[in-house]
Amino acid sequence: MGESFVSVRGSFPNPPAQRRHMVTTSSYTTSGHLEDEAPCTSSVRDYNTTSVGSTHHTHTRSSLTASLTTPRRDTGHLQAVNVKAAMLAKAEDKTPQKGGGKKRQHPGDDGKGGERKKRGRGEGGEKSQGDGGRKRLDALSVGYFRRVGERLGEGFGDNEEREMFVENVLSEVKGKAALVAMDQTGSITLQRLLPLSSPEQVGEVLAELGGEAGSDLKVVSCDRCGGHVVESAVRQMSRWIEPSQKEPSATTEEEEEEEESCGVLEAQVLSLSQVVRDNCEEFITHVHGSHVVRTLLHMLAGCLGPPRSESRPGAKERSAAPQLTDFEIPTSFWYEMKSLTETLMGNINLSVTDAVASAVFQTMLTVCHRKRPKLCKQLLKRIMEYLTSRSAAPGVSPLLVFLKDQASSHLIETIIQLSHKPLLRDLYKNHLKGQLVDLALHPIANFPIQRLTSASAKYKLFMGLFDELVQGVEAILAAGHMGVIIHLAESCAESEEKQDELLQCLLRAFHCAEPGSRHDSCLPLFMSLLTYEVYYHCDTEEGSSSTQTEVPLSSICYHGSRLVQALARFKERSLLLSSLRTLNPADLLTLASDPAGSHVLQALITTSSDKGRGKILKRLEGLYVQMACSRLGSRVLEAIWNSASVNQRQSIAQELVPSENQLRSNQFARHAWAKFALSHFVHRRPHWQEIQTGESKKRKLFSDILE
Repeated sequence: MGESFVSVRGSFPNPPAQRRHMVTTSSYTTSGHLEDEAPCTSSVRDYNTTSVGSTHHTHTRSSLTASLTTPRRDTGHLQAVNVKAAMLAKAEDKTPQKGGGKKRQHPGDDGKGGERKKRGRGEGGEKSQGDGGRKRLDALSVGYFRRVGERLGEGFGDNEEREMFVENVLSEVKGKAALVAMDQTGSITLQRLLPLSSPEQVGEVLAELGGEAGSDLKVVSCDRCGGHVVESAVRQMSRWIEPSQKEPSATTEEEEEEEESCGVLEAQVLSLSQVVRDNCEEFITHVHGSHVVRTLLHMLAGCLGPPRSESRPGAKERSAAPQLTDFEIPTSFWYEMKSLTETLMGNINLSVTDAVASAVFQTMLTVCHRKRPKLCKQLLKRIMEYLTSRSAAPGVSPLLVFLKDQASSHLIETIIQLSHKPLLRDLYKNHLKGQLVDLALHPIANFPIQRLTSASAKYKLFMGLFDELVQGVEAILAAGHMGVIIHLAESCAESEEKQDELLQCLLRAFHCAEPGSRHDSCLPLFMSLLTYEVYYHCDTEEGSSSTQTEVPLSSICYHGSRLVQALARFKERSLLLSSLRTLNPADLLTLASDPAGSHVLQALITTSSDKGRGKILKRLEGLYVQMACSRLGSRVLEAIWNSASVNQRQSIAQELVPSENQLRSNQFARHAWAKFALSHFVHRRPHWQEIQTGESKKRKLFSDILE
């Protein structure tokens, strides 16, 4: 949680690691950003790990044997059938005698498993919550699909082998697709199998899941396991190719088969969309069904996100926007997207009261902004009209209430990020003007204010917004809402406005503005988010008269690093560079090897002029070998090398070469040795200088083009 703020003269606390708590959806990150990626896989939404238990088999031995003897194209490669037969034989060998033998206990069973199961189930042993008394997949089939999953992990030698395997497994799924999809093991296996299937096969699976009228898709989509299968099936629509874009070498028969194959899946996706429109409220407020809607929005718009199994909800990159891949869509999807958004807008009231529904609306706005800009503008305008038309206290904008709410504040963040200039101007002048500092101090509302600060950076609107926020910088720091300060600094760097004013305000907030001798201490104070008195362990009276005691560099924090990186982009960086040059070699090595501090040093070096960079490198002389042998320091050294001149590179190489054995044997330094071509430097120096000179000229040429 960081140090608590004792007084205005004390330390600024590191903000809480997580923002407001949300319901258990995968749509939010702990920093408040919408993760608008692709649908869930089994690694994100938790399955119920309760085993099937002693549920009676729904298939007799004779029916299973009959299904295994169904003719196939090549019985020599029917691995799926072989798996089924092996499971059947194993079941015969291990069938326990009635009343004899021991029943295999599941992990965690302590002899009271039956009693525990009865408490969690209704009459007849079926699960009472969420299952609705539905039939369960028999144990033999569960084992079969587990073996299929293991086989999928082994890979296939060629396409023909893979196609036969997929066809045979899907033939076993046929007739019980819903049971398989809503079983934990079957769901995971189907999710891995569908990307290997043809669009026609995927469409047939969806058709069976939907039943005769297609209405059964609602039950499967809102199931904790079945929803994943529906999402995986819908995602396969990204493989659709417009007929005009197909290779001319393809035969007419092949083209017709491909069009028909994709047409089956297209029809099923449209059928799913119709089911969603007919049951919109239930879908968008359901913790599992809402993910199906979000995936459907992606597909109808024509953009595909990364599979959820590759996302890491708790990782550092949680605030980064997911990478979306565009693909062509059928014409029918264009019109269906319009119909679906209209239906969603009919339930707009849920977007501000239900966190799950709010995530659906965020996805709708995000994909429309990417693929349907005009539609997105219309949706943004209508949502803002709804939000501002709600009743509130006289003279108080209803937006002030929504900004402080857990569910609606996320939606407003997305609106601010995607809004155009007129909407932002109206939002600030008519609703937020004069309230920014109070909102920035609020534990929830400060996040939309961060987005507003960033979104307004390229408009004149930023000037008024800055003048209002700068009045409360010290109070915002004391509250620990560093995100507001960081976005303010980044917006100043982007707009190239108000930079000196913000820097002076920060110097005053950290108590290093007066006397002028304290300016050299600003870098450690900013990086640690500590005031002068706290960092140097002195009282105000003593600090103003006595000389500064030397304190080893420490307490570098993430938000302090982010702040200095933003300040490093200012036009005037002399204060930061002067403060950097006052650090002793031990502090510089600490800075280069620190997870947060290494980014600061890299930013200050790479943004400096050739003259300023030379002064910093002069201070780093004698530290290059230790930096190269450090996990983080080696990265900083590579960044220094990439921005250095030929003479500066030669100085670095001369210091590294005497420690060749140490560098080449170190797991980090050996990469630097290879990238810097130091073997060439030792044995073929003229050739090395020629290569470095050529790279330097290329770098300058490209930098001139980019500028």
